[in-house]
Amino acid sequence: MTGARMSLRQMEYFLTVVEEASFTRAAEALHVTQPALSHQIKALERSVGGALLERMPRGVRLTPMGRAFRPHAELAVRSAARARRAARAAAGAEGGELHVAALHSLAVGVLPDIFAHWRAAHPRVVLHLHEYATTEALHERVERGTADLGIGPEPADWPGTVLPAGEEELVLVVPFDDRFAGRTTVTLPELADRAWVRCAMEPVVHGERFLDWACGRAGFKPRTAVFTEHTSTAVRMAAAGVGVCVAPAHIVRGAVGEDCVVLTPDPPWRRPLTVFSRVPPTGAAEAFVDLLRATWPHPGPPA
Repeated sequence: MTGARMSLRQMEYFLTVVEEASFTRAAEALHVTQPALSHQIKALERSVGGALLERMPRGVRLTPMGRAFRPHAELAVRSAARARRAARAAAGAEGGELHVAALHSLAVGVLPDIFAHWRAAHPRVVLHLHEYATTEALHERVERGTADLGIGPEPADWPGTVLPAGEEELVLVVPFDDRFAGRTTVTLPELADRAWVRCAMEPVVHGERFLDWACGRAGFKPRTAVFTEHTSTAVRMAAAGVGVCVAPAHIVRGAVGEDCVVLTPDPPWRRPLTVFSRVPPTGAAEAFVDLLRATWPHPGPPA
């Protein structure tokens, strides 16, 4: 150890080399010379006391020390960026940028209208939307500093701020010629003989995918016809008659479900959603939270 101090710039350089898997490409992305980049990486390695990157004939790869160092470097760089944004926004929501993270279904079904209201009121604040397929990925990325705010189910044991934001209702989607098309509600046992369109974004409840858990409580195992990556694709498949689909009501009714029948399960399926952050929202973040909560009614108890 030489006692040298590492800098944020060195960590940014290190992460760019890792992302590009090449000193040459990283130097081009950073607009610096390759010798200058190599010098900074060597200085960083001296400060941590060992090699972080292994130079290969074709590219580079992380050493064990590099793998341990990487997530902390990412958090430091993102926290610094977030600190700069928070400082610029401290006097109000008149400029700068705001990073919002949400589940994909919320990004499609809820946020467009809210973003439109925000842009009308705060045209100088640039919004960055980060979309995630699962609550686990959403919570992890907000915790690591990717976004200023997260929108989704309440994270467990969250050390920061959590506020109620709204309520999500899950509904069933069938085509217009379905035998239940003339109804508004249906019980789950009535669908025991049906095929289902499943989605990788399906919530997990008590360690099981939601539909497996719900159908199991109703006394049957769901038969899968198609497994999709995105909720919007599953809705379109159900509308075409491939099988019954479970999806959030806001994505079906507000985004992709105009040519299908929406049925409410009896009893209904609902869950509260929250907006959460690592530190108390200020400036632009606080203004966005206020808009979100005013536009989206507070949740009631989950059904």
